[in-house]
Amino acid sequence: MAKAIHSMIRVLEEARSVDFYDKAFGLKVADRFDFGGFVLIYLRSPDADFEVELTVNKDRTEPYQLGDGYGHIAFVVDDLDAEHARFESAGLSPKPVKEMGFEGKPLAKFFFVDDPDGYKIEVLQRRGRYT
Repeated sequence: MAKAIHSMIRVLEEARSVDFYDKAFGLKVADRFDFGGFVLIYLRSPDADFEVELTVNKDRTEPYQLGDGYGHIAFVVDDLDAEHARFESAGLSPKPVKEMGFEGKPLAKFFFVDDPDGYKIEVLQRRGRYT
């Protein structure tokens, strides 16, 4: 069974956004990954597993306009390869499985799929921080 784990939004200023989500919803920084050109900040409530993922593109100088920023919702599964095959068999046209590391260690194994309206949905292998 799939479990929703985070929703991502792009933000212009990290400190301003972290402050807002803390003040508005009590979300605290659970993890922060600086990849050089962009930063991923995971915000979590102390009483829930679902997170808001803030993405800060360091070269961005103008505020995002509605529809301009890329975002997604994510689900975690026990067997990513089996789910990818199931999506293919169901004619859902999943993108290829990819892996991403951080500081020389595996971080995520995932694929994306578009819903009928074009929204991106990330499906992640359950492991590490994605459980």
